[in-house]
Amino acid sequence: MRLVALGGSDAGISAALRARELDPAVEATVVVADAFPNFSICGIPYYVSGDVGDWRELAHRTVDDLEAAGIELRLGTTVAEIDPRGHRIMAEGGETIDYDALVIGTGSVPMSPPIDGLDRLGPAEGVHLLHSIGDTFELMRTLDGPLVRRAVIVGAGYIGLELAEALVTRGLEVTQIEQLPEVLPTVDPDLGALIREELARNGVDVRCGTRVESVAAAPEEVDGRLMVRASGPAGDSSSFPADLVLVAVGVRPEVEVAASAGVELGVKGAIAVDRRMRTNIPGVFAAGDCAVTHHRLLGTTYLPLGTTAHKQGRVAGENAVGGTRDFAGILGTQVVKVFDLVAARTGLRDHEATAAGLEPETVSVSADDHKAYYPGARTVEMRLTGDLRDGRLLGVQMVGGRTSEIAMRIDIPATAIFNEMNADQLSDLDLSYTPPFGSPWDPVQAGTQELTRQIEGSRRSHPMAH
Repeated sequence: MRLVALGGSDAGISAALRARELDPAVEATVVVADAFPNFSICGIPYYVSGDVGDWRELAHRTVDDLEAAGIELRLGTTVAEIDPRGHRIMAEGGETIDYDALVIGTGSVPMSPPIDGLDRLGPAEGVHLLHSIGDTFELMRTLDGPLVRRAVIVGAGYIGLELAEALVTRGLEVTQIEQLPEVLPTVDPDLGALIREELARNGVDVRCGTRVESVAAAPEEVDGRLMVRASGPAGDSSSFPADLVLVAVGVRPEVEVAASAGVELGVKGAIAVDRRMRTNIPGVFAAGDCAVTHHRLLGTTYLPLGTTAHKQGRVAGENAVGGTRDFAGILGTQVVKVFDLVAARTGLRDHEATAAGLEPETVSVSADDHKAYYPGARTVEMRLTGDLRDGRLLGVQMVGGRTSEIAMRIDIPATAIFNEMNADQLSDLDLSYTPPFGSPWDPVQAGTQELTRQIEGSRRSHPMAH
């Protein structure tokens, strides 16, 4: 049986590996557009900062590892066409590869916002969209060049924030421009404000509610290679000289080849798949950033995440060789480190729950990350959302110090929401405790207790409504 996976990142590699685990007789081929299969794109900011000293360390597995697992790699191969009737793909240059089952894992590409001049400038001029190892090499050439002192980052989402820290670590002066009212718009604004304050404490000039209008070569009298012009919240104009401009405003699914072959698209133009990662074409599956995903609280949505790509790819690979596994779904659990703070979320925020037809109740809670009498205790700020009708936990947001184990703590409510527990039940969990690391009630449990009290109070105040 011949399995072909298009795309050498998380989804394609996971599909091929799972297929080979289940059936070692499978001939698994992964078609990779560049020469860097199975690299951690999420690790790029830490290579830029110097925390990771060698880009090769970003590989989840080496080429030798993948080939030892029985996977044939076609590196530097760009797919021009999929022929579903002939069960084959055609690469640029005329090569054809036959398949019995096909997994499309072509991923995503960076979005290019409508900024004047962005289409005329590129890495040679110091303007970068960062998404691949190749993009990273180009960025490093700019950073290693002469007189790179000031950077402008367009966008303050996860990648933009990580890159701000990376460039400050390298000694650059950084201006971060975000069109929305607050940084990290995937959490509530008051939590995003904590991240903005952390950026400012570390020297980042943050401009929220500000829209970048143009990027151009700087006039001769300006000290810098580039000039970024933007309009502020009141319509006022500002200019920012820079030697480097990084654009990080999100991604869109890479689906052109799939769509040309008749593969149906769904939410936000991503490939439509069912819970078994099947497309509308028999024998063709899709997974990862190019495909829609099942959210356990929202249904079908588009939320490109590396963890999702790994899971979807594994399901696609299993079903491509005859399995019947459903993708269990996600909750959009995410975490980011910004200097000495960590922000995380899982599930739904209040307005998202309302839009989904739920009846949310949300509380804000502060709690120490461990017993206050043990040195070094830090406050964890939380926002918890539950369903007023049945007390079910819907979402949690957290911001705390780097030593407060935020990444691990968010996994507690993520597990609870995944299993449809109510807020009160989370307090019953038998979690570990010792004063240097926690309290008899973990901060998450303290938060769910407050959420339960508020839900019960709302029910007593409006008994007929619930």
